[in-house]
Amino acid sequence: MTTSTGRTAPRGRRLTLCAAGALAAAALVAAALVAGCGSGSSGSSTSAGRTGNPGQSQGTLMTAHDATLGTLVTDGQGRTLYRFDQDTNSPSASHCTDACATLWPPELAGGSGSADPKGIDGKLVSTVTRPDGSRQLTLDGWPLYRYAPDTRPGDTKGQGVDGTWFAATPSGGKAMPVNGGTPGTPGTPGMPSGGY
Repeated sequence: MTTSTGRTAPRGRRLTLCAAGALAAAALVAAALVAGCGSGSSGSSTSAGRTGNPGQSQGTLMTAHDATLGTLVTDGQGRTLYRFDQDTNSPSASHCTDACATLWPPELAGGSGSADPKGIDGKLVSTVTRPDGSRQLTLDGWPLYRYAPDTRPGDTKGQGVDGTWFAATPSGGKAMPVNGGTPGTPGTPGMPSGGY
């Protein structure tokens, strides 16, 4: 590493500078997530960036069985899809935008604008136009989302976050523990709050 005077910094100082840069970058990412997690950010903004993984096939809804929650709705890659209590289903409206949509990426419709449901009544599947113009899949009118900390198919870390996020059932309802437990958990330890 070269200093502003054109000299090469000693190895120890280079490591310190690299570590400081990495910590600063991590702090910026964490601050961006936490900034959008306050209860006052219910999506009142009118813009939302397109979110989601570019390589992910969007527009396929499937079902999967979870030992605790029963039958859930997933995307085409087996990732759990969620519904948000602050949205509405009649009429369909998404109130999760900006930082919320980063933590809870909307499940967007494929290029044709329609979904390919497997194990779900196709009459319950539709789309709603988001503030950015993209089309988000809905189930019984409820907009569907993924949860960013769910890194593997079958993860349900978003279940019950802030008492407003629930895995979706094939009828569009909220998943609840099949053995009579509590409706959800307050979130994943060490993760920012997910409610908006």
